[in-house]
Amino acid sequence: MSGNSILVINAGSSSLKFALFCLDTAGALNLAARGLVDGIGSRPQFKVKDAMGQALLERELEVTDVREVKDAIALAGLWLGTHFPGEALLAVGHRVVHGGADYAQPVRVDDTVLADLEKLTPLAPLHQPHNLAAIRALRETQPQLPQIACFDTAFHRSHPQLADIYALPWDYYEAGVRRYGFHGSSYEYIASVLPQVAPSIAPGRVIVAHLGSGASLCALRGGKSVDSTMGFSPLDGIPMGTRPGALDPGVLLYLVGQRGMTATALEKLLYKQSGLLGLSGVSNDMRLLLESAEPRAQLAVDYFVHYIAKEIGALAAVLGGLDALVFTAGIGENAPEIRARIVSACAWLGITLNQEANQRGDACISTTDSTASAWVVPTNEELMIARHALAQMQPGQAPQH
Repeated sequence: MSGNSILVINAGSSSLKFALFCLDTAGALNLAARGLVDGIGSRPQFKVKDAMGQALLERELEVTDVREVKDAIALAGLWLGTHFPGEALLAVGHRVVHGGADYAQPVRVDDTVLADLEKLTPLAPLHQPHNLAAIRALRETQPQLPQIACFDTAFHRSHPQLADIYALPWDYYEAGVRRYGFHGSSYEYIASVLPQVAPSIAPGRVIVAHLGSGASLCALRGGKSVDSTMGFSPLDGIPMGTRPGALDPGVLLYLVGQRGMTATALEKLLYKQSGLLGLSGVSNDMRLLLESAEPRAQLAVDYFVHYIAKEIGALAAVLGGLDALVFTAGIGENAPEIRARIVSACAWLGITLNQEANQRGDACISTTDSTASAWVVPTNEELMIARHALAQMQPGQAPQH
């Protein structure tokens, strides 16, 4: 294999995900390998799979080998260079959680862009620093290599202003306190494939449920985001693995004023100790909760389903009705029991579940007589980022879907 390629990087606090996409003669991007360096700084592991999901590498590393993100990038780069020696990198696309109010499209990173994105760190303290650390590491070692930032928030810039404001003094809105929405690359990918997967619903009123460790819902009309459950930060909306979702601000005032909680302790509580983990006391992994006989584990699952159904109702009201509900991401794609319970709670919207299709994980999981349909559509955020990175290197061309 030889030619041009795009590398996609998603850097977290203790992990680095990467994917290499090769450009074929027709101009299409094809996955060559997908990898993960996990346990950075603690118990690092390096795993790589090919396009078919077959393991190419599984190796435990010494903590001294991978102390920080830049070490993981160097390790991934060395492996890719060895196994794909003929590939010339056109660009690197990065998942960057927050683009703020100014960045509504992917952008090539320069000094000004990097400085702007660093100012947004307080809005996504557990994501943004690590996203930017990967960019800085590559700028140090390969300054000539184009790097493209693709924002979780960008897809939601199509919201009407009414969906993005808070009922606070206007000065706060102008200073950036507004609803941004997240998981944009996932929602954009789903919107891009719906015309092929389900052409009858693509132009209509669709709610996409991105259900994973991080979870949110997005209301689409004609493939454009018109509202979403996440707001100013990735903490808002429906409950998640370790994040609470929507929370009365009075709770935060109480924790600070009456319990003496510091900002650091509050951040840890909200990002790492709440959600399914906090409720259950067992795990943030839905698979383990579904298997558990612990009453609180079942309570956590019930809470998850209840609030998702509640927010689906709210977004259906925003859309003025519903044509389709689409499940995606880890739980959405792989937990038929959760899908079944959510669809059952949304029966009033005209969805009737096809039990057999749901168990098989078919694309369409509703019955033919449903007035609103239900679907399972695997997401592919990495491919969406790769398409945007390629488009940035080909001025005037939109991403090929």
